[in-house]
Amino acid sequence: MSHLHSPSIDAYLENTLAALAAAVVSLAPAQARLAIAYSGGLDSTVLLHAAVRYAASHGVKLLAFHIHHGISPNADQWQVHCTETCARLGIEFHAQRVALRDAEKSGVEEAARNSRYAALGDLCRAHQAPLLLTAHHLDDQAETVLLQLLRGSGAAGLSGMDSWNTAPSLLGDASLLMVRPLLKVSRAAMEQYAAAQQLSYVEDESNHDPRYARNALRQQVMPVLAQYFPGFQERFSRSAGHMQTTQKLLVELAAQDMALCADGACLNMEQLRLLKPERIDNLLRYWFGLHHLRMPSSAWLSEMRQQLLEAKADAQLCVTHPDCHIRRHRNRVFLTPRDDVDRFEIEPQDFRWNGETEIAFPVFGGIMHFEPAEQGVSAAWLRQQALQIQFRSGGEKLKLAFNRPTKSLKYHYQAFDVPPWERERLPLVRSGKQVLFAAGIGFDCHVLATEAGPRIALRWQSDLLPLSQYIQSDV
Repeated sequence: MSHLHSPSIDAYLENTLAALAAAVVSLAPAQARLAIAYSGGLDSTVLLHAAVRYAASHGVKLLAFHIHHGISPNADQWQVHCTETCARLGIEFHAQRVALRDAEKSGVEEAARNSRYAALGDLCRAHQAPLLLTAHHLDDQAETVLLQLLRGSGAAGLSGMDSWNTAPSLLGDASLLMVRPLLKVSRAAMEQYAAAQQLSYVEDESNHDPRYARNALRQQVMPVLAQYFPGFQERFSRSAGHMQTTQKLLVELAAQDMALCADGACLNMEQLRLLKPERIDNLLRYWFGLHHLRMPSSAWLSEMRQQLLEAKADAQLCVTHPDCHIRRHRNRVFLTPRDDVDRFEIEPQDFRWNGETEIAFPVFGGIMHFEPAEQGVSAAWLRQQALQIQFRSGGEKLKLAFNRPTKSLKYHYQAFDVPPWERERLPLVRSGKQVLFAAGIGFDCHVLATEAGPRIALRWQSDLLPLSQYIQSDV
């Protein structure tokens, strides 16, 4: 047993999980199931052995999750090694095979990372493990900071990795925590620990491939830095800590600006115009972060800000983001889901109502609900109608009340403050040439029941939810 390095690694693990328990009471590790992302390599092997002692001393259930990418010809052997190691240590082991997706677009490295974390999230949910421990260490943190610096990142990127955080875009669940208890431990200390403990681990040959950016830094840049700037990893880590403090202040400022500028799920343009450009950009990044959208470049953000502020008041502004659309309507800024459907090509669909509470119309992107109501159409009458659902073709009109004039659907949508892009997704229900119902507006008054008997109201539910429905809180 190494008396020099074992206590430090065990202590880092103990201290990180104790701090986590104090910060997130509902996830106190003493009551949790801990999962280890276990590849079989040096780093995860050291973490696994340290976690075994932690779990035994705290009465915690420990699980090891292994992801088989199938990229290396040695992947099967690695899984066998991990299985045997966990069996020897008495650890519950689960492996999952994944296939890389979108590798042509993002590259093998990024595709493998995304597939790995998505699978780890699935395993955590399947085995009720709210905490996922990863073996990121001090040198990984230094590499991350240097990579972000080379990419021209701001405070958020230069903050590096946190000791713990949620990662819903990776793990697929905001309730799962990713914990990195060895961020202060150097690679050299991990190697000495493994040698002292006589640990057996696998070597991934791809770690020596300089085509990958991290490997190029690790093999060719970091050794030179270490030669001329010994201990640079600790200094990079300190800088990351300073950037984390800066980022927290920026987030606090953005939250204050959001409180002033928020208009429901939108941003109020009049309030936004009161802010300086730098604060607008900071607020927009914060807004994107709330919706777990990818962060745009500074140049893209600056261009979007100019368009929002300078476009004419009646302009139907739509700025395309890889994950959404940014739109402006009546002095408000909206984030809306990407929707590239050409609805002019969707033909009307005939149907009848036979008393169902709802009918799904997948081609039209939603569900029509039929609900009992005090004001609506006669249920008996509606059963007799040959109905048709369609999108607007132009020129349709509706009379909402007998004491009000017949108006175009465009007029009604404007009166109900329905944004133009929403109008395109709202279908109509006809009976012959008569428009009975327009989603987002209501019934034509001529079809509303006046006689006694059950009455039905229609309600359209779109499959394309507003982005505000997807917001998840971070720890």
